[in-house]
Amino acid sequence: MSNIRLFFAKSLSINLTDKLDKSQSHYVSKVMRVKENEVFSLFNSSGEWEAKILNISKNIVEFNVRKQLRKKENIKELWLAFSPIKSNYFNFMIQKATELGVTRFIPIIFDRTIVRKINKERLEKIIIEATEQSNRINIPTLEKPQNLKNFLNNNSKKIDLVFTDLNTAKKKLEINKEANKPLCAIVGPEGDFTEKERELILNFKSVKSININQNILRAETATISIISIISYILSL
Repeated sequence: MSNIRLFFAKSLSINLTDKLDKSQSHYVSKVMRVKENEVFSLFNSSGEWEAKILNISKNIVEFNVRKQLRKKENIKELWLAFSPIKSNYFNFMIQKATELGVTRFIPIIFDRTIVRKINKERLEKIIIEATEQSNRINIPTLEKPQNLKNFLNNNSKKIDLVFTDLNTAKKKLEINKEANKPLCAIVGPEGDFTEKERELILNFKSVKSININQNILRAETATISIISIISYILSL
């Protein structure tokens, strides 16, 4: 079996016969040069499945699902509330956060946020590609941008919040892995949180502050650092 993994949005089941879209067909047949009767894998939230290529006609790949390889994942919900940043760094941050296990991306427009619009289609493509590459099954969701106050109000009592705070002396993060609530890391913009924003976050009912480094980190570095810390703790 090849190491090709593709996200397939439609329902998957044994003996299903269907076709890949134009882009995926090109990738499988022209880039990876997979031939008829060879196999690859397809996945979505229902699990991962082995598919055999039946036919390649007019550059479109027709396949048949042969068996299920993995079932639906039951994983800890790990959210990331973050400020949009400049494009190249932004793409990198989203890619790595997906690889590290984030299940929901929540763009926050802070007072000092510079980039105030996102290319949702482009980011979702990056998320899918990173999910394919990292052997995950569940595709993280990407929400619409919102302000901090609405985010905190809408998620009151729903989440446990991890606050990356330069002003705290706390260096150790303790997480209740048995809690059913999603765990959400919140990372500030390039100019850091304002005092008013810090106050709003610290007044959130279920918040834990942590200083992840003695140096001042770029937004994408801070994001990757805190998600790595949380992912490691959850894996223990």
